[in-house]
Amino acid sequence: MSTAQHEEFDVVVVGGGPSGSTLSSLVAMQGHRVLLLEKESFPRYQIGESLLPSTIHGICHLLGVTDELAAAGFPHKRGGTFRWGANPTPWNFSFSVSSKVSGPTSFAYQVERSKFDKILLDNAVRKGVDVRENRTVTEVVEGDDGRVSGLRYTDPDGTEREVSARYVVDASGNTSRIHKQVGGSRKYSDFFRSLALFGYFENGKRLPAPNTNNILCVAFGSGWFWYIPLSDTLTSVGAVVRREDAAKIQGDPEAALRNLIAECPLIQEHLADATRVTEGQYGQIRVRKDYSYHHTNFWRPGMVLVGDAACFVDPVFSSGVHLATYSSLLAARSINSVLAGKIGEQRAFDEFEARYRREYSVFYEFLTSFYDMHVDEDSYFWSAKKVINSDHAELESFVELVAGMSSTDFDLSDAESGALRLKQRSAEFADAIDSLVDQREENMAPLFRSSVVRQAMQEGSQVQTRAQLGEYAGDDIPVFEGGLVASSDSMFWEEPDPA
Repeated sequence: MSTAQHEEFDVVVVGGGPSGSTLSSLVAMQGHRVLLLEKESFPRYQIGESLLPSTIHGICHLLGVTDELAAAGFPHKRGGTFRWGANPTPWNFSFSVSSKVSGPTSFAYQVERSKFDKILLDNAVRKGVDVRENRTVTEVVEGDDGRVSGLRYTDPDGTEREVSARYVVDASGNTSRIHKQVGGSRKYSDFFRSLALFGYFENGKRLPAPNTNNILCVAFGSGWFWYIPLSDTLTSVGAVVRREDAAKIQGDPEAALRNLIAECPLIQEHLADATRVTEGQYGQIRVRKDYSYHHTNFWRPGMVLVGDAACFVDPVFSSGVHLATYSSLLAARSINSVLAGKIGEQRAFDEFEARYRREYSVFYEFLTSFYDMHVDEDSYFWSAKKVINSDHAELESFVELVAGMSSTDFDLSDAESGALRLKQRSAEFADAIDSLVDQREENMAPLFRSSVVRQAMQEGSQVQTRAQLGEYAGDDIPVFEGGLVASSDSMFWEEPDPA
């Protein structure tokens, strides 16, 4: 093995997915020296193919890849279609009902992640990031003062290298090898512990226009299916089952997926004339653990976790890439602010962590309400998802997940108050869906009257508006009492205007 070689950067990022490429680009755009280390070679396969408008029209706009994404030919996703809840009639939601994303930005994309992720990584190179693929990170380095000061990695030829940096960013996902170095531990949700079995099909049925490219989510006895159009002919299809039903996906994966499809008439109908892809990057039937979790620490001096390295939540509402890129925007603001001498480190990164935990918690509570509105007492999967009927140990896990937030919206002081609040929100959400289905309307006003839906959309809409309008977006206000606000260009934290 070659002798170690040493380099210096301002920031070193581990992981080249949407989280790592977003953060590295936003920091490099301020003139800082950024190194990004990726263990694979792009393009590479990844799941998480359904995006949200705030990612496309907010963060991707800031990155400068809007035109490139438009030219890629990804299907336009105008909302979602669900066969969920007690009512058997599928219902739609449309992004356009929100005034913040109406008009030309009222869509997202369904993407092949190998293509989408490479667009973001290539953009990072154009922004000045030193991107190195096929590199394996082996160790986080600490200084004598206990601060993280860099890391060690190996080149493809076995050469050991050491990098010194003001900040090490772990954007390497749920399989991160270094997230523990931030301190604390990873806490898994008792509520969202599921397994996903998925594959790809050609010539599956499409929904009627104008919802042709919507993500279709269908609840059935053993769990729920996703059905994501990736092109005119290619579809991503996956079944999510709870971990106690792991036997349903063991053995022959082809037979297991076929049996689950047979349990779900709507998905079976859509795949009646389809053929499963058996070659190339989509030729394999894969299994993934969809265990929701959060790390107890998101940062320490010299190191920060972003994306799935910090937390992950059940994917039914396509939150994965949103949380990955949003957390990287928050962390990039903190890094940029500290390196520019604008804000102290503790204050800057406390703002990052508080906002990221808040967004994660909003989706967590949103999804808990969503699962609770499905009524199927004969199904073990769904009866196990009834958090409001769980014992206190399970509910306390939920309370612990969202406890300690600066925002009073997440001040759940005990299990009973948490259960009552969740019951009220679940009933409110279910009533909104029932009203929508009964009216057979495309207009989603009943759903958006639900406070849990409005809250889940709030921050993404703010990011999107500021990215589109910049300094014309008006004065920002703190999310938390005594907190910071984003600069007009979204790249830094600032003290709020006292007025």
